Amino acid sequence: MKNLNLKIKASLLLSVLFLVSACSEDFLNRPPEDSVALDNFYSSEEELIANANVLYGTVWFNFNSKAFWSITELTGGNARTFSGDVINFGNFTVTGDNNELTNGWESLWGVVAQSNAIINFVPERVAGSVPQAAVDNVLGEAHFMRAVAYFYLVRIWGAVPIIENNLENVYDPQIPTNRVEDIYEFMERDLQFAIDNCYEKTRGGNYEANIHVSSGSAKALKAKVHLYQEEYDEARQLAEEVINSGEFKLFGIDIPSKSYSDLFLTANNNNEESIVQMQWSSQGYGVGNAMQASFAISSQITGTGDGYSVIGPTIDLQEAYEDGDERRKATIMLANDYYPSILSSEGGFTVPDDINAQNTKAGIKKYVVGTPEDNGGEGAAQAAPNNTYIMRYADVLLIHAEAILAGQESTSNVAALNSFNAIRERAGLGSLPSITLENILQERRLEFAIEGEYWFDLGRIDRQMAIEIISNQERGTYSNDTPPVIYSQKFTPSAEDFTMPYPSSDVALNPRLLEEPQPYNFN
Repeated sequence: MKNLNLKIKASLLLSVLFLVSACSEDFLNRPPEDSVALDNFYSSEEELIANANVLYGTVWFNFNSKAFWSITELTGGNARTFSGDVINFGNFTVTGDNNELTNGWESLWGVVAQSNAIINFVPERVAGSVPQAAVDNVLGEAHFMRAVAYFYLVRIWGAVPIIENNLENVYDPQIPTNRVEDIYEFMERDLQFAIDNCYEKTRGGNYEANIHVSSGSAKALKAKVHLYQEEYDEARQLAEEVINSGEFKLFGIDIPSKSYSDLFLTANNNNEESIVQMQWSSQGYGVGNAMQASFAISSQITGTGDGYSVIGPTIDLQEAYEDGDERRKATIMLANDYYPSILSSEGGFTVPDDINAQNTKAGIKKYVVGTPEDNGGEGAAQAAPNNTYIMRYADVLLIHAEAILAGQESTSNVAALNSFNAIRERAGLGSLPSITLENILQERRLEFAIEGEYWFDLGRIDRQMAIEIISNQERGTYSNDTPPVIYSQKFTPSAEDFTMPYPSSDVALNPRLLEEPQPYNFN
């Protein structure tokens, strides 16, 4: 099995999610097509695992397919577009009526609902012969994924409601948001539960065994949650526990035979560097990765009739790479770049001289994996089989370095430099003798470009610093002159632009979204 098959059909006669969707239309109650089957009785650990599989795939589809990169890469200044449905993200004019904003919101609440279903109802439907450790592990996975969903929700929208049991709101869906600090506390508790209950792992070459998250995955994400709150001691301690565990490994350093570009090959789904991924198959729209369809510069690359180059890399991102940075070619296509893994049966693919996605004289490479033939026969229109990273080990190393910096102007701490410079070494760059927050932010931008991180990084730093960074980004286009000239476009966001508006349709159903956030009553 090359990809986890997440098309688990639920008979929802007694399902919480069925009851919820039948009783209300608000944002809390929009289960995806594939949902946890709560009327099942689980007689084995294998059945429990199959029930948890849904948390990794289709439930994320409407977030992953367009909302994710629109919200993060267009707004953060790594990508640009002329596409009318998402152009407003790049010029800070998004309203609550934007369809992709709504799609992302609904998808994330679907993850919360599915996680809640497992947490609240699965334990009572497990045979006594199933080991308690197996039950606890699945519950840990559900707590982990609920925390992931809330981490996206709070970073995109700020204050949102904390929901632990969707059934409680079926007949009274108008509920207030909760304070941001309480949402972070809620995530910490979920992740601590996952740390305490998920299995420990050492990730190796059996990538199928790496699909589900571990106790170490939860430690890694909890370190990041602490970093966002500037709780540096806690972030450092957890990052060091993950690093010292040896569970995860850095391609190109810990595994010298693999490179940065290898991270994004379908054959390396759930690799040793992966902390958690969205899982995709090639069985069609809704269960596959739709990003290649939007990113690829032509249908020649995909072989499935799509390849719409909906975004191109901004001039600002193109100019951010140092000479020799191996991550550039793995992220951005430029004229005459050669990719042996694309059209491999024809000897590879050389980028044409006239490449010009969205008038950028370049195109997106990351998450573009080629034809079905390039991927072991897997792939379909808007359904590539490559997974989407939620977090990988490189993030832990940069979290570690920043936690040691801890708000200082700079640091030459050996441990911080070891973690930071491992990322630069893997990229083919020289090490730095000391580092600043600006160095870390730049490294994070280039390491995770088109992976949805930079916008969130800008959102957590000093607001004036973030506004200054964005206002200096070149988001314009190249002319067709020889040599081309830049038709400059620059935008200066307001402080309010760092969170998105709630979808208008949901505000109409739940006007309390616009009320002052309330403290959450932790039981």
